[in-house]
Amino acid sequence: MNRREFLLASAFAAAGLTSSSVPVFAKQGRSRDKLGVALVGLGYYSTDLLAPALQLTKNCYLAGIVTGSPEKIPQWQKKYSIPDKNVYTYANFDGIANNSAIDVVYVVLPPSLHRDFVVRAANAGKHVFCEKPMAMTVAECEAMIAAAAANKVRLAIGYRCQHDPNIQAYRAIGRNRPFGAPVLLSSVAGFYDPRSKNWRQIKALGGGSVRDMGIYAIQAARMATGEEPMLVLAQSSTTRPAIYKDVDETTQFLLEFPSGARASCMSSFGVEMNYLNVNYEKGWLRMNPHSQYKGNKGDLSDGRLIDFSITNQQARQMDDDCAAIMTQGRLIAPGEEGLRDVRVVEAIYRSAERQAVVPI
Repeated sequence: MNRREFLLASAFAAAGLTSSSVPVFAKQGRSRDKLGVALVGLGYYSTDLLAPALQLTKNCYLAGIVTGSPEKIPQWQKKYSIPDKNVYTYANFDGIANNSAIDVVYVVLPPSLHRDFVVRAANAGKHVFCEKPMAMTVAECEAMIAAAAANKVRLAIGYRCQHDPNIQAYRAIGRNRPFGAPVLLSSVAGFYDPRSKNWRQIKALGGGSVRDMGIYAIQAARMATGEEPMLVLAQSSTTRPAIYKDVDETTQFLLEFPSGARASCMSSFGVEMNYLNVNYEKGWLRMNPHSQYKGNKGDLSDGRLIDFSITNQQARQMDDDCAAIMTQGRLIAPGEEGLRDVRVVEAIYRSAERQAVVPI
C-alpha cells in the first residue's frame, strides 16, 4: 500500500468502513462456531461461485443442497461430502425445519421463486440469504420481510458488492462528502449475452436487464448519493427483438434525488459495460469497474486511489452475514435494502411503459 492508499484507508477506517477481516463473534450458546448453509438451486451461480466460496469461509460451511435436478445430487455429494439427510428436493424442502445441521438457507433461484422459498425457509425457522433481485414486486418483498420477522430469523440479500471494501470506500465518500455534495452521476452495468434461450429473457420468471443488471446501476447511484431516488424517466429498447420480445434487452433511466442530484443509468444484455462516475461540487470519483466479481477499483480528483484487495466477494458476503447472525449484529444488506431496489425497479418499468416521468 502506497502513501495515498494508506491515507485513504485511514479515512475509511475513521468512518467505520475498512477492508478488515470479519469481526470476532460470540458463540451465543451454540455447540459449534460455524453455520451450516444449504443452497437452494444448483445452477451456475451456486455451482461455480457460491459452493467454491463456501470452501473459503470462516463462519459458515456448505451443509446441504436443495434441487429439482436429481441427476446433480451424486456429483455434489461426492465433491462436497454432503450426507443424504442434508439433501432435499423442492417438494420435500419444508422438512428442513427438522434438520439442526442447517442454519441458513440460501435461495439461488429465478426471481419469480424467491418469495415462495424465502417464506418457506423462514417458516421452517431458518435464517435466509436471498439472491438479487429480492423479488418480483414490492408486495412480495414486504411478505418476505414479514415472514422473517414473524419467525424471528434474519433475512439478508445476496448483495456481494456491498461487502467489497472498494464499494464501501466510494460509499464512504458519498457519506462524508470531502468534495461536497454529489451533483451528476453516471452508473452502468451490462454484458453481452449470446444465448437465445435463458430465464433472463422470460418475464414471468423475473427476466429483464433492469432486474438483473440494473440493480447494480441503481445501487451505485443510491450508495454514491446516500439518498433514495424520488423520480425516474426510463426508456427500453432491443437490437434483438426475436430474443428479447418478452423483456427489455437494454434500458436507460434517469434518476432524480431529493437533493437535486441526477443519475444517468443504463442496464443491458447487449452491451459490455461497468463503471460509475460521480461529479461532486468540488471534485470527482471514477470507478471502473464498479460491480464486478473482482477487480473493482477507482480514483479520486485529489489523486487518491480506491484499490483494496479482496480474495472472494461471495465468501466475504457470507462470512459477514453469518457473523451478524451469530452476534445478533447489523446485516450489511437486510431485506429492507432489497425492498428499496425493487421499489425503484418497479418505477423504472412503469416509466418505460408510460414513456413518462413517474414518482418512486
